[in-house]
Amino acid sequence: MRLLHTSDWHLGRSLASAPQLDAQAEFLTWLLELAVEREVDAVLVAGDVYDRAVPPVEAVRLLDDTFLAFASAGVPLVVVSGNHDSAVRLGFGRGLARASGIHLRTTLDALTDPVVLADEHGDVGVYGIPYLLPDAVMAELAAERSHTSVLRAAADRIRADAAQRGLSRTVVLSHAFVAGGAGADSERDIRVGGIGDAHAAVFDGITYVALGHLHRPQDIRLGGSSTVLRYSGSPLPYSFSESGDVKSVTLLELDDAGVAVVEAVPVPAGRPLREVRGRLEELLARAGTDLAGLAECYVRVVLSDPSRPASPMERLRAVWPHTLVLDFEPDGVRPDPDTDLARLTRTTDPVEVCSLFVEFVDRVPPTADEVRVLREVVELAQRGEEAGV
Repeated sequence: MRLLHTSDWHLGRSLASAPQLDAQAEFLTWLLELAVEREVDAVLVAGDVYDRAVPPVEAVRLLDDTFLAFASAGVPLVVVSGNHDSAVRLGFGRGLARASGIHLRTTLDALTDPVVLADEHGDVGVYGIPYLLPDAVMAELAAERSHTSVLRAAADRIRADAAQRGLSRTVVLSHAFVAGGAGADSERDIRVGGIGDAHAAVFDGITYVALGHLHRPQDIRLGGSSTVLRYSGSPLPYSFSESGDVKSVTLLELDDAGVAVVEAVPVPAGRPLREVRGRLEELLARAGTDLAGLAECYVRVVLSDPSRPASPMERLRAVWPHTLVLDFEPDGVRPDPDTDLARLTRTTDPVEVCSLFVEFVDRVPPTADEVRVLREVVELAQRGEEAGV
């Protein structure tokens, strides 16, 4: 049996100021082509289909078109809701969608409603665990207020159902933060008050756990167990902390004993991300040589000039039109702002307070001329206070 695992589409999301809907549509077209080419038995989508609980209209249309395309091609989809999704909105029409091979698992009552697939070795039960907010589901699951507890209760129901059905091979989709995973800046933290991490051991005995939430593709180790847990990662990068990641979907094959093959298939959609650092004039001089390829990339630039150049973003976009982020980190060691705050008292010279603020914003101390102007302004304000102005 061959399955394709993906997650964290975040339809409707932008990268900084750049909308990603076209790249998302490109990915979804490619995903269906890959599923047909590899003759997969189902595609598993492990949550965060949308980026927001109330997604933009264009994102809803894209998902509707995607569901229709998969149904028309006869490729089953199994989808769970993530923490970015509204379970009610994503699950709307699930009864009708089921008849077309689109299986939406967004509620607790669907925990024991597997999609049963068959191959020459017998049946495989594909179960879905939507994102579980402990406060919302702990009573119904008779669990404690933690992700580990509610996921264990959900997995226990699945194991019991699989045993009753005589299913020796089980696949579970789950949108959760499993301990041991490495995150990225673009993920919304679901760890609140230390209750967010879930132990991988709650999935012991499951053949394959298709995880969603973390945007970097990675395996989660469960020592002493044959269970395979994997995050497919997001198909597109949604922050520059992911600029070095190879985005992929996971293709897995099951034999009679369990997981036989796990393959990461790189995603060809979207622009690459690059980060460059240096002084503005030096970077612009390299735009026609070793940095020429950045013209087709989304770019984050970190300028190290000792003072802020004039119109840096306009000049950068003239050579790299897809520059999205501009940060300033001047050469040299910047004082610790906490140390600066500790120096402030009610009797601190106001000019020194203003100088520290300038240094905090510009990341370099003010020049002598700037200090002179600050002193003149402070003295003018003090004279105004004394005069009652």
